[in-house]
Amino acid sequence: MDNIFIFDTTLRDGEQSPGVTLNLKEKVAIAKQLAKLGVDCIEAGFPIASPGDFESVKAIAESVEGPEIAGLCRANKKDIDRAWEALKVAKKPRIHIFLATSPIHMKHKLNKTSEEVLKMAVEAVSYAKSFTENIEFSAEDAFRSEMNFLCEVVEAVIDAGATTVNIPDTVGYATPDEFGKFIKTIHEKVPNIDKAIISVHCHNDLGMATANSLAAMENGARQIEVAMNGIGERAGNAALEEVVMSIYTRRHYYNKKTNINLGEIYRTSKLVSHLSGMQIQPNKSVVGRNAFAHESGVHQDGVLKERETYEIMNPEMIGIHVNNIVLGKHSGRHAFKTQLKDLGYELEGEGLNSAFDRFKELCDRKKEISDEDLIALVDSEILKGPETYKFAFIHFSSGTNVTPTATIGVEVEGKLVEAAACAEGIVEATYAAINNIVKEEITLADYSINSVTSGKDAQGEVIVKALYKDKSFTGRGISVDVIEASARAYINAINKAINMTKVSEGK
Repeated sequence: MDNIFIFDTTLRDGEQSPGVTLNLKEKVAIAKQLAKLGVDCIEAGFPIASPGDFESVKAIAESVEGPEIAGLCRANKKDIDRAWEALKVAKKPRIHIFLATSPIHMKHKLNKTSEEVLKMAVEAVSYAKSFTENIEFSAEDAFRSEMNFLCEVVEAVIDAGATTVNIPDTVGYATPDEFGKFIKTIHEKVPNIDKAIISVHCHNDLGMATANSLAAMENGARQIEVAMNGIGERAGNAALEEVVMSIYTRRHYYNKKTNINLGEIYRTSKLVSHLSGMQIQPNKSVVGRNAFAHESGVHQDGVLKERETYEIMNPEMIGIHVNNIVLGKHSGRHAFKTQLKDLGYELEGEGLNSAFDRFKELCDRKKEISDEDLIALVDSEILKGPETYKFAFIHFSSGTNVTPTATIGVEVEGKLVEAAACAEGIVEATYAAINNIVKEEITLADYSINSVTSGKDAQGEVIVKALYKDKSFTGRGISVDVIEASARAYINAINKAINMTKVSEGK
């Protein structure tokens, strides 16, 4: 079987999803999980975009082994220099250069002629080649480009040293049949195409990103660019789990394979969802809550008799499994650590101690602790980043004929600060009390709550989006008390907003 390279852009295009803002610790955690998953290349970010993006790419390049680490840059020396400065510590660096080639982009965005664009592309690739042999060139909006000119650019950048040429459907306009023929035509018309890998990057504006990617693969593409859970600009990207499981499940049809460790798919999906704050729709293919659920009596009867009657994939294959170990208040540190290791967490020292303390607190409030509880608890504890403001306590009163009142305690530089507020609702009162302590211009933009597990003692996971200096920051909080979870989520968003803004401003 031919091997298909999986290029993951969760941390670059995925983080460009509206409302998604990840801090450095969260990005490194996702990158390390993507390495466990077995992706061939991680696009870690756009180094010149901000000091924070640069530091994230550099940190991933330094700490993540296995996949190639790519940094995105425009076709100019300043961008390429900045990308290489972040990437040079990686064992397998890749410089990824993009430049638009469609008439509409060249005219209205670049204000360049086709001759100027061709020259820029060649000069950029030639310059990047002085740093590394591993160069990817993306012809932005390739599908809406004029074919002869696109082929001329592809041939020229390969001659200049590009080892991968990416053909994006940047606006998600293509259909599978069209896109497959488009890739086939490039193969036929570019004489030196055998010297580079053809890659595709498909957006999902019309819901065809996965289908277009697979059609391109059938016609010669050997790298597919994806994001976990399909997150990304607008309607998102081709979803990693859909592409990979399509190739595996229909391997006898496609006669292709990937290097992905299928058993890490579900864990990676949950981690990205938790940290990005982007909920997975229940009927999402492969990783959605209902993907392997059967309510119809006919379906249930068939699955009980023979799983393959209604399931084309085994849920255990992607890492969904039933755990026989039940943790509770009498469980010790060893059982806790072992269970975390089975879930993909390698905790030691202070990180383990902190997570174990939160686990014991949870055991006092919840009889049995599930895998989902542990994942939510550990993610919220070890990946929360620096805490300018630290949740201490909350007291509140509310009722049908009572004005909701909240009193909050927050540690600021080691000192406990308290404040109270009243409002129309108890969550509003809680956030007003927090604002009385923080005294920053922060606005709540979105609020959602889910149960981590089923049952009346389930933990509530609150996800908020807060606006600070015209940017959106996601905060998460979990607790068996949803008001406490709401307070933790808002404080988490405030900490991210303040700390990430300092980094982006170079302070």
